[in-house]
Amino acid sequence: MKSPLLSLPGAVPAEGVDEGVAAHYGDLFREQRALADGTGFVDLSHRGVVAVTGDDRLSWLHLLLTQHVSDLPTGEATEALILSANGHIEHALYLVDDGTTVWAHVEPGSQEALIAYLESMKFFYRVEVADRTADTAVVHLPAGSITEVPEGVAVRQTPYGRDLFLPREELEAFADRAGPPAGILAHEALRVEQHRPRLGFETDHRTIPHELGWIGTAVHLQKGCYRGQETVARVHNLGKPPRRLVFLHLDGSEVHLPPNGAEVRLADDGPDGRKIGFVTTSVRHHELGPVALALVKRNVPVDARLMAEETAAAQETVVEP
Repeated sequence: MKSPLLSLPGAVPAEGVDEGVAAHYGDLFREQRALADGTGFVDLSHRGVVAVTGDDRLSWLHLLLTQHVSDLPTGEATEALILSANGHIEHALYLVDDGTTVWAHVEPGSQEALIAYLESMKFFYRVEVADRTADTAVVHLPAGSITEVPEGVAVRQTPYGRDLFLPREELEAFADRAGPPAGILAHEALRVEQHRPRLGFETDHRTIPHELGWIGTAVHLQKGCYRGQETVARVHNLGKPPRRLVFLHLDGSEVHLPPNGAEVRLADDGPDGRKIGFVTTSVRHHELGPVALALVKRNVPVDARLMAEETAAAQETVVEP
């Protein structure tokens, strides 16, 4: 979905999975500072939107998701995962129920596979699943924003701000009164600062929730059975995940940021040392400078000096070893 807000002054299109919205509007650090101060908005209208209706919507989703949602109060935001039979993360959903509909936004382009899975699991339950991406745009208002939300719009209120499920036809009019726009790069910089994982960035084909700190925020350990629960329970009760998420402070003298997938090694082992992890997301932060999230082996010492490709990096613990 190509956003009409790409026609705003200074808009530079994003690339890759975030194609369709603006990477920035001409001043990356100004946009970050605005979001941190609670002003402006982020156009996330490229994200997939899935709606689930019907009397059984919450009890049915409860059986499929990692999160406890059978009694989810109206208007309360939550997030949840769908796992493979082996416990690997396949989908991440950001949810809210408005009293008649469960609204979820998901990674761009992932909604078709998610809906196919949900449709295969309907059986006799009174639910309907719909792809609402074409008529619904996700907009993010940062924490502290006083921008008024249009009546009737579903809202996910979180500690990081509000996600609005806005009728796509109202996107341009809303942007006119919502303050200065911030691009996806500013949104990503704050996400990295907050150590929040993102599907497809901090995950690969074998990632389990424990590695990223999604236990508690997206996985409920006391709920009933769901696909992949055996792995979740076994790792939680009997062992440790093989990898852990870390936050990296990168050497600011380097011109280029290490890209997604860049190999991480122990600095003491030199450039020919063995790979002990990889960079998942790297950004330039308005206060912290160049920083990144990375996934490393669990047994890497928490005080070890690291190298992300050719860039020196000091680590902060996100997930305990």
